[in-house]
Amino acid sequence: MNKKQRETLQLIFKGPIQSNVKRKTIESLFQHLGAEISEGNGSRIRIILNDVKAVFHRPHPRKEIDKGALISVRRFLENAGIKNDEI
Repeated sequence: MNKKQRETLQLIFKGPIQSNVKRKTIESLFQHLGAEISEGNGSRIRIILNDVKAVFHRPHPRKEIDKGALISVRRFLENAGIKNDEI
């Protein structure tokens, strides 16, 4: 895991919820963790990680995801068995 991916993981699990996490860094983290990423309808992406499935919306025109989406990413990673202190 590179430094940027580690920082992204820490931001995802950091409290209070952050509003400056960029979509591309989250997708890079997913790829590093071994997730299968496929395009969905419109600006959606489908993610499968450790047999856990999720669909996320790519934000536009902003590059950062909103707080609600970050909470969803956190829950997805937790359900997939990923925790900040394990990486």
